[in-house]
Amino acid sequence: MQYQRALLIVLDGVGCGELPDAADYGDEGADTLANTARACGGLRLPNMAALGLGNIAPIEGVAARRTPRGGFGKMATKSAGKDTTIGHWELAGVVMREPLQVFPDGFPPEVVDAFARETGRGVLWNKPASGTELIARLGAEQERTGAWIVYTSADSVFQVAAHEERIPLEELDRACRFARRLLDPYRVGRVISRPFVGRPGDYRRTYNRHDYSMAPPAQTLLDRLCEAGRPVVAVGKISSIYSDRGVSVSYESVGNRDGVRRTLEALARHPEGLIFSNLVDFDMSYGHRRDPRGFAAALEEFDAALPAILDAAGDDTLVALTADHGCDPTFTRHTDHTREYVPLLVWGAGFAPVSLGARESLADLGQTLAVNFKLEPLANGKSFL
Repeated sequence: MQYQRALLIVLDGVGCGELPDAADYGDEGADTLANTARACGGLRLPNMAALGLGNIAPIEGVAARRTPRGGFGKMATKSAGKDTTIGHWELAGVVMREPLQVFPDGFPPEVVDAFARETGRGVLWNKPASGTELIARLGAEQERTGAWIVYTSADSVFQVAAHEERIPLEELDRACRFARRLLDPYRVGRVISRPFVGRPGDYRRTYNRHDYSMAPPAQTLLDRLCEAGRPVVAVGKISSIYSDRGVSVSYESVGNRDGVRRTLEALARHPEGLIFSNLVDFDMSYGHRRDPRGFAAALEEFDAALPAILDAAGDDTLVALTADHGCDPTFTRHTDHTREYVPLLVWGAGFAPVSLGARESLADLGQTLAVNFKLEPLANGKSFL
């Protein structure tokens, strides 16, 4: 059957086992779901289990079902890389054969000097770092000097941190928009504003962050839908990941709970097209901070909200739950994303319980949605409809 509407929810960072090339990224042994479950004495996810989560891979506390409610499987990232931009672009049909550029030694002087000159402020650090640890270390100096804390990671990101009471959010965002233009020739995936609040010893990042992504280098599922007159409704950071391209309406959100609320709001307001949501807390609040108990609690909170989401979706909606990469909160060799398969759970009236297997690319999901909406085929991916 054809569905008039699709709901795609990305559980940011929720991987389900290392990819065959995980060793190339230093990620042997990463398994976000299984390792989180093991660290916490099991996960209680009855609603995702009913859709087939336990049929994908062994997860303590999540039993396989003889007859799950929908399709279940896992997907590999075919693109070179393991960051948010790469994962989301591939979900929408764009496979990156060459990785986005990373800066393990920090950004070159011509970048940092131009950024400082244009913004009229100095720069602290300019090396890879864990953001929360760096803000704890340099937050007081940032407040005192008014300089930007600039850092990167194993991903292709230029991150700019500043205390909200020292530098207004509008100035921080203006600086990041300049950095985005400056870094396009360097193929940097994202510029991220990282505002924080608090006092020495108790600094905390806020949800006032904003992502400024490169524009996708090719047409995406979102572009095709808009060209065909189908609405694309973005929830969370989706619009910024696609550089605001191919999006009809965008709902900002602050964390998972608000993301679920905004998704339900979108379901009530938009009866057709694609609703595309990102729930960021798994990655931002718990994965990178290596907090398995917080990660487990966030999974269980989302699972409890899932029945309301499926009820609101109704019979005319194809619902897909997946992720963009892993971010194993038990991993100790680094605090970055992990190169993993991502789970795939699909539900809809008339969608038979079936194993969707191990898909070769995240683009299989985008191609499936393209087929459902009777669009021209995407450049990558194989539909499982």
